[in-house]
Amino acid sequence: MNDIVDNAAKSRYELTRDGQTAELEYAIKGDRIVLLHTEVPNALGGQGIGGELVDAAVQRADRDGLTIVPLCPYVRRWIEKHPDRVGAVAIDWTGRR
Repeated sequence: MNDIVDNAAKSRYELTRDGQTAELEYAIKGDRIVLLHTEVPNALGGQGIGGELVDAAVQRADRDGLTIVPLCPYVRRWIEKHPDRVGAVAIDWTGRR
């Protein structure tokens, strides 16, 4: 992971590079981390940064025993493509907040 920050005040993971900030917005609801929206500026596209942000959220879910609720379409695709990175973390595909 490259310098990803959990900006809890804004409920998002952030990675800033070359003056541009990519982010993954989330909400904590009890024992769930709801992954809402991923935004990667065009200038940072194609570098795997979106995946790094999702990976940071997965690591937190694993560490804190949280269930992931992937509402963001990018997050859903990433999790489906990388089941090895998700491991035993619980995922609620129904999208309940």
